[in-house]
Amino acid sequence: MKILISGGGTGGHIFPALSIANAVKRRCPDAEILFVGALGRMEMERVPAAGYRIEGLPVAGFDRKRLWRNFGVLWKLWKSLRKARRIVRDFDPDIAIGVGGYASGPVLKQAQRRGIPTLIQEQNSYPGVTNKLLAPKAKAICVAYDGLERFFPAERIVRTGNPVRKDLEECSLTREQAKKELGFDPERLLVLSVGGSLGARTVNEAIAASLPVIAEKGAQLMWQTGRYGADHFREVASGHDNVKADTFITRMDLAYRAADLVVSRAGAGTISELQILGKPVILIPSPNVAEDHQRHNAEALSSVGAARMILDKDAVASLPAEIAALLDSEDARVDLSEKISGMAMHDSDEQIVDKIIEIIQR
Repeated sequence: MKILISGGGTGGHIFPALSIANAVKRRCPDAEILFVGALGRMEMERVPAAGYRIEGLPVAGFDRKRLWRNFGVLWKLWKSLRKARRIVRDFDPDIAIGVGGYASGPVLKQAQRRGIPTLIQEQNSYPGVTNKLLAPKAKAICVAYDGLERFFPAERIVRTGNPVRKDLEECSLTREQAKKELGFDPERLLVLSVGGSLGARTVNEAIAASLPVIAEKGAQLMWQTGRYGADHFREVASGHDNVKADTFITRMDLAYRAADLVVSRAGAGTISELQILGKPVILIPSPNVAEDHQRHNAEALSSVGAARMILDKDAVASLPAEIAALLDSEDARVDLSEKISGMAMHDSDEQIVDKIIEIIQR
């Protein structure tokens, strides 16, 4: 079985892609898997580190604000389509899978032109332009939210949920043990702040504004700053003995298990992890993403009481009070935990592999 997986750009695309690849390998150890990503993006490092081969395309996203810059983008798209055509022809896969991100468009387009079946894994509650364009010729669209019949052919939609990293579910420590392992007081509440793989300035500024109230409530903070502005925010954290700030958290399984409350962006992958683990969360959706899909993701949870949502523009002013209210109320945290757990879809990677095998055999 030869499988082509394309997409990436952020952890939210890469982790599901790797989860699907790992599930294929568990089921079919002899399967040959090739990834295609965007040159210069994080998948070009993460995928080889996970043991898979990857090819890169010189593709870039469209600049919606400065339209004159898109001449260069169109040139890169043309070169990417040519390279994608060669990759698809030479690898000759049984199926091509798109997980979102810049590279998935050219690869799936060329696969469809050659009559190779394609499968789309749409992580968000509001799909991007690329997946909408590819969907009519896709054999299946695996989704994590209801209501996507507005955008995709209803008969090809399969509700699988989003694949999450297996190590997150396999952590066997108690919350107290995980806190101790991370160097925190196991008896005190712990807030976990994650702004995404690259960080998020507004989330970090809102967390900085919340430091006094976290200390006042006797709680602790594990703060993943991301790369951008990391030195500044680590310096801000250094004056507080209840705070640990790092650019990147390597043991997310321990961090999630230890957390009593999470503050996060609203990327689809992160939300799926929070649902599987049943974590009470305050979501601050990024306004800087295509189709404003993070706000749609956050609203899908906040509208049913499964999360609290604060808009990016209100985060610095509103986050301290929201954190204080949830630290004060165990009942509120339990209610959020129960409702977000009720939205979880387990074994998503296995369900997607079931569909892949079905399509190939058919």
